[in-house]
Amino acid sequence: MANIHPTAIVADGAQLADDIEIGPYSVIGANVVIGEGGKVHSHVVVEGNTKIGKNVEIFPFASVGTIPQDLKFDGENVGCEIGDNVNIREYVTINPGTQGGGGLTKVGNNCHLMVGAHIAHDCMIGNDVILVNHATIAGHCEIGDHAIVAGLSAVIQFARVGEHAFVGGMSGVENDVIPFGSVIGNRAHLGGLNIVGLKRRGFSRETIHNLRHAYQMLFDAEGTQSERVEKVAAAFADDDNVMKIVDFIRKGTKKSLCTPRSNKD
Repeated sequence: MANIHPTAIVADGAQLADDIEIGPYSVIGANVVIGEGGKVHSHVVVEGNTKIGKNVEIFPFASVGTIPQDLKFDGENVGCEIGDNVNIREYVTINPGTQGGGGLTKVGNNCHLMVGAHIAHDCMIGNDVILVNHATIAGHCEIGDHAIVAGLSAVIQFARVGEHAFVGGMSGVENDVIPFGSVIGNRAHLGGLNIVGLKRRGFSRETIHNLRHAYQMLFDAEGTQSERVEKVAAAFADDDNVMKIVDFIRKGTKKSLCTPRSNKD
């Protein structure tokens, strides 16, 4: 049975699971959908065309689905999707998409969004992503599965952070971060692979060895970047994890690639 506090405001049209819990003074908009096992604590706002999956818990003072902070936004019909088993902690803000950016912001399953994290318009956040306290993801970013963005870090608009990557605390990321990469600094530079994360997630020694070898070929060898990428692709064509890095670099976007700091820096 639903447990909705009498001071909560739930607009007509909201689609809420039968076992929903909504705390005092929270506001749920007319076009909101919240799945089974949902728990909304006090003083939460969920607005707009927002669809939230199963077993999502939203803590006090979070804001989900309110209009984006894009000055070009003019009331277009846009939306926001949150997957299953997501923790949205205090003061988290998640904005919907914009017409110019695809119209959708999406957060995958099993994500942990810590205090004050911000996900801007048109972002695509993968599964099992962790955004630590006050991590800020600007508009149009892509964050891959199992990536971690540590506290007080910021990712610039249109940047990509690959799967299993780690962004160290207080980093300013202004370029794309390869899958399995580890970056830190202001401005962030590539410091190697996320070896700790790879070991914690059960990657084999052989896989880690191949990733290390490929990393050295990509960033330590001579030649142009495109030449190094093709050499790695030829050498590790049968290694799916290495090829994820290759495909990530080949795809490219509006941003340059985050690379290691040179010896001169």
